[in-house]
Amino acid sequence: MADALSVMSASVLRNLSDKLYEKRKNAALEVEGIVKQLAVAGDHDKITAVINLLTNEFTYSPQANHRKGGLIGLAAATVGLSSEAAQHLEQIVPPVINSFSDQDSRVRYYACEALYNIAKVVRGDFIVFFNQIFDALCKLSADSDANVQSAAHLLDRLVKDIVTESDQFSIEEFIPLLRERMNVLNPYVRQFLVGWITVLDSVPDIDMLGFLPDFLDGLFNMLSDSSHEIRQQADSALSEFLQEIKNSPSVDYGRMAEILVQRAASPDEFTRLTAITWINEFVKLGGDQLVPYYADILGAILPCIADKEEKIRVVARETNEELRSIKADPSEGFDVGAILAIARRQLSSEWEATRIEALHWISALLNRHRAEVLSFLNDVFDTLLKALSDSSDEVVLLVLEVHACIAKDPLHFRHLVVFLVHNFRIDNSLLEKRGALIIRRLCVLLDAERVYRELSTILEGEADLDFASIMVQALNLILLTSSELSGLRDLLKQSLFNAAGKDLFLSLYASWCHSPMAIISLCLLAQTYQHASSVIQSLVEEDINVKFLVQLDKLIHLLETPIFAYLRLQLLEPGRYIWLLKALYGLLMLLPQQSAAFKILRTRLKTVPSYSFSGDQFKRSSSGNHYSYMAGGSQVSEDGDVMNSHNNVLHNGMNLASKLQQFEQMQQQHRMHSKSQAQSRHTSTSSSKQQQQLEIQRPEEPSRPLPVKEISKPGSRSLRRGPGQLQL
Repeated sequence: MADALSVMSASVLRNLSDKLYEKRKNAALEVEGIVKQLAVAGDHDKITAVINLLTNEFTYSPQANHRKGGLIGLAAATVGLSSEAAQHLEQIVPPVINSFSDQDSRVRYYACEALYNIAKVVRGDFIVFFNQIFDALCKLSADSDANVQSAAHLLDRLVKDIVTESDQFSIEEFIPLLRERMNVLNPYVRQFLVGWITVLDSVPDIDMLGFLPDFLDGLFNMLSDSSHEIRQQADSALSEFLQEIKNSPSVDYGRMAEILVQRAASPDEFTRLTAITWINEFVKLGGDQLVPYYADILGAILPCIADKEEKIRVVARETNEELRSIKADPSEGFDVGAILAIARRQLSSEWEATRIEALHWISALLNRHRAEVLSFLNDVFDTLLKALSDSSDEVVLLVLEVHACIAKDPLHFRHLVVFLVHNFRIDNSLLEKRGALIIRRLCVLLDAERVYRELSTILEGEADLDFASIMVQALNLILLTSSELSGLRDLLKQSLFNAAGKDLFLSLYASWCHSPMAIISLCLLAQTYQHASSVIQSLVEEDINVKFLVQLDKLIHLLETPIFAYLRLQLLEPGRYIWLLKALYGLLMLLPQQSAAFKILRTRLKTVPSYSFSGDQFKRSSSGNHYSYMAGGSQVSEDGDVMNSHNNVLHNGMNLASKLQQFEQMQQQHRMHSKSQAQSRHTSTSSSKQQQQLEIQRPEEPSRPLPVKEISKPGSRSLRRGPGQLQL
């Protein structure tokens, strides 16, 4: 300190700490001159002493004016040193940087001014302090004092110029500083950071693209800033980087893909659009690098397909198609299980468009990697079955296509039908709302006869008799009305003459026994009219309930449709089709006279011509002598039914007498089941009345035992239907 005092007068020291700026400035000029003389003389020890005096006695002084004087003095000393300043920067710069955090805003201002002047002198030698200066400038950019901010901006521009000129700048050391600050929310700091990213990216020798994954997330975060200017700056920087990626032969797509996937789910619309645009380009450019990230990318794309913003939807759809067109192989890292898991998860999306595309992906995977998909079948099968209850018809149809693709193998076909019946059993609404759609589509995709045979086999042994009856009624209605099953109906019409038709008839018969009206309908289709009449005659009081009459009403209306045109034409020959006539009269006798169905059928029967109808034929059929003898001892009925020597009626080799017995046994099981249910309900009702006599009877608990007719009507089934629904 003595060396410094020997070259600096007391007046200089006094003026450096004066409250007036002009006096401090004049004193600084004298310091500059003193240091310049010492530098010329080469007396660096005294220069060091002067710098130490300015640092310790002034910049670290508790007095603000002293600190201001010290800062201007250090800048003046640097100017005096000129080209020799570099060797003293370790003493000069740290106290100036320290002053950036001073509580006095004027001190902070003069610190910016001092460092600006120092930087102008030393230029490139200044780089060794860059990280410290950058940290200080980052804080000053958000300073509460406008003058300090302005001074910091001037210093910032100078530092940027120096960095762009320097060959000593270390981007590796700078990136951690940048990364730490990228998620700061202060708008001034954000502008400061984007400014530096843009400047450094413009320097040819600095590879900012290689470090883009380190600060990409921060840039995307700025896209949702409340300041339009910041959003614009961030978008501009991102656009520039995307262009560089397109032109660069080597890019780390993987790390950036992870960031983009997260940002594609941002609540901010502009951020989502930018992220999905980047993903679109990555899918086109990434090649093998992106294969391990396909599942994550798909998870980001599928929700965006249903985005409320049209631009996002368009880009997402394009990206989805691009991704699906890439034919990657599991041996290349393509994870079929991960893709399948994403598609399965998106099947639960609230958006129809997303669910549809998820199904397209499952279908595509099945076509390309069937074995791998089937290995994950247990993970997705339940979800696919639940999707059959989807509110969208398009989704349901696509699910069925996927199921059909899976069911190409016999084992999986059986698995599908069993699970489908199970779902119908536990979810009544699925059968009522989607049953017809599901069954009809499966018949198209998997062959109607195969589907109906499998369903019949399963329902034949169904333990839940109520469900079996309802399911058979549904299948029967579909069989009678659906255009997709016209081939099946044609085959059944040939049951008396064709082995395949007979086999199908017998295959369906056992399960159709669960419903009297289904059996009657099946017999009318198969033209086994004598058996239809026998079934009608076998019905007892318990069978003819409201449910039965509703189904009968429906059948009578169906008899007037083109599907049964052949049957109506056969009525032109009542002498030949006497059992058809008797069956129809049997149905007429079961209908209430006031019903519309009664009037329709009676009107139809009135049109039957009498010219080919002889009284003898009717008497024979009425008295039970239904057959005439053929040469050889066999008998032939009016319908062409052949009777063997054991008095068993055979239709193309079918023993329908035994089938009638099978039907009666099944109906007896249903009657016993209905009585058991009625007794259980009655017992429950009686017990409830004893416990609380004044309790109001609930609608589903009758206050008195129901007649047997009503008991057999399942109360939980709705007879109403909406568009496209089964009426059961």
